[in-house]
Amino acid sequence: MRIAHLSDIHFGGENVEAVAAVRDWLAAERLDLVVVSGDLTRFGEKGEFASAAAWLKQLPEPQLVTPGNHDAPYLAWYDRLFTPFARYERAIGRARFQTHLAPGLAVYGLNTARGVQPRANWSKGQISQNQVEEALAWLAAVPAGCLRIVVCHHPLTEMIGGPMTGKVWHGEAAAKAFAEAGVDLVLSGHIHAPFTWPYGYGDGKTYAAGCGTLSVRERGVPPGFNIIETDDAEMRVTALAWTGSKFEPQRTWSLTRR
Repeated sequence: MRIAHLSDIHFGGENVEAVAAVRDWLAAERLDLVVVSGDLTRFGEKGEFASAAAWLKQLPEPQLVTPGNHDAPYLAWYDRLFTPFARYERAIGRARFQTHLAPGLAVYGLNTARGVQPRANWSKGQISQNQVEEALAWLAAVPAGCLRIVVCHHPLTEMIGGPMTGKVWHGEAAAKAFAEAGVDLVLSGHIHAPFTWPYGYGDGKTYAAGCGTLSVRERGVPPGFNIIETDDAEMRVTALAWTGSKFEPQRTWSLTRR
């Protein structure tokens, strides 16, 4: 099974060459799913969403796309306050949650971004108990033996030594619940750097995996994306980095499957 994981394209500030190249790279590969974990736009502008939607139509199907904090309008304050993801839903699809079910694979996407929050930095994440319960109820009903994946924009727990933080309210509790329920992977973006690590809950075989950006907003890491390959024994997460002319493997993590 092969899954492409992309994030933080930030149309309006995208790396034009990398965005075009990843489209061609994916088109030439055999993939079971393309995941995009948020921040398709820079400021949530209508033109940025139009560009994002046109690009997604050129990527292989099936796709699962979830919003990020940059996908709520930055400048249209009324929309940000009252309908923060209406533009996203008109251009891209459902914002609240997304699902993908195929033989051997069950993926649930949820929205950790908020238009406004009772704290100064609205870019940080939140996940509610209801969101966790809804995700776990859906995953509990999928066939036995499926690889179970949750997708969200913000890392639920912090990347040690990462270039920025997610500070997800209730993130640790969500990570614990997903681990104890036997979720295999939690995919995220937001920090613009690839990583993997095991959650310290359950049997230790629930892993967080984040990918880099395809924008010009680099944080010490070249633009890139991840390829996830799985078999009965392990999950391999490979970070591919843009060299300026092509994508090359930067690092591969081998994660033991339960």
